[in-house]
Amino acid sequence: MLLSLLISLLLISPPDDVFVSPDLSVSDSIDEALVDSLTEAVLDSLDYATQEAEPCELNEYDDRLLSLTLSWLDTTTCDLQVDTAYVPDSVYINRLQALPHEMEMTYNQYVRAQIERYVKRNPRQLASLCRLSDYYFPIFEESLHRYGLPLELKYLPVIESALNVNARSRVGAAGLWQFMVQTGKLSGLEVNSLVDERYDPHRSTEAACRFLRSLYYIYHDWTLAIAAYNCGPGNVNKAIHRSGGKRDFWAIYDFLPRETRSYVPIFVAANYAMNYAEEHKICKAPLNFYSIPTDTIVTTRRQHLEQVAAVLDIPIADLRRLNPQYTKDILPGGKEYALVLPLDKAPRYIVMQDSILAYKADSLINNRRAVIDMAQKTAVDGSYRSGNTVYYKIKKGDTLSGIAKRNHCSVKQLQKWNGLKGTNIQIGKTLKIKR
Repeated sequence: MLLSLLISLLLISPPDDVFVSPDLSVSDSIDEALVDSLTEAVLDSLDYATQEAEPCELNEYDDRLLSLTLSWLDTTTCDLQVDTAYVPDSVYINRLQALPHEMEMTYNQYVRAQIERYVKRNPRQLASLCRLSDYYFPIFEESLHRYGLPLELKYLPVIESALNVNARSRVGAAGLWQFMVQTGKLSGLEVNSLVDERYDPHRSTEAACRFLRSLYYIYHDWTLAIAAYNCGPGNVNKAIHRSGGKRDFWAIYDFLPRETRSYVPIFVAANYAMNYAEEHKICKAPLNFYSIPTDTIVTTRRQHLEQVAAVLDIPIADLRRLNPQYTKDILPGGKEYALVLPLDKAPRYIVMQDSILAYKADSLINNRRAVIDMAQKTAVDGSYRSGNTVYYKIKKGDTLSGIAKRNHCSVKQLQKWNGLKGTNIQIGKTLKIKR
């Protein structure tokens, strides 16, 4: 999963021959901040160059990442037979090389093992992934194309989150691209008590593109870049040092963290499985929520998803799935926030916005006090003040005229403020005195 960039910054030493191609130049401030921070920490990882790498234990560790992400899938609608037919290596190789690809689609025994995990051991999960891809891949492809990145990177969320927008790892990585909190914030995502844009498909994809482009700036090698996406640039640089300066994923394979050794083979396997599912008799899972056409409304008004759901007659579960970034169902307002709605409901929202904002506003939105007028003690006699009014509890020996004199007002005023007809007062009662 994606590790915190802030931790990685403490361990980094980028390659000596860093090169940036024209279409991947770091042009925006987020990329500059990332690369500057990475470059400033060049010397911090030198102490690790002489450490011994742990031996590779493929059987114990290589399945962990794929098993975790596939467990997040809902496969209740899939009922498929397992393809048991033997596929020669040559077929896998030819099919991988037939894919349009800028990134390497290297084949070996590790890649084969992960391909067969998808197509033979987890066909129901693959069927669900193929269906979810109809909804998410256009989002990924649009951003990747705009940033000039290889479109094969759209398969990273397949192995990061199994295209589950609500996926959250045990260490706190969240969303389709599995950002940690600090990495997400550094990449421009809003993360607070009400909004977590790591769960927003559009915003998190933009952040992932910026982050991946920055990693490519360091390595000028996409395989190393996605390895760094998984374990952090510091760990990749330690592996480069330990290997004697080699800058090829397979050459530094034995020096990488165990989970990252699996990451690139699973990435290649995901490219294969998502493109050749039908060749293994795996069709897309039945249509579900993600096929609903949508439109996006931009609003600055504070509102609750229950208000929108009730007035527009939208199941609240659908609204939550379309707007997973609002973790408490509240759009904070005060600046522009996107609200994704079913396509046929968007025009009604515009027309009925006032009714939506008024629906149960006191209980859903206006139930947080902005100002509390605390009563303040004003004198040793026990009186206290709230706003422009002093409250005085009558004691033994008090007279109305005496209280009026001490508080610089008249008896008539005290009578008016407290609804008194005479001058008799009772011990223990409280008088209001206006200021």
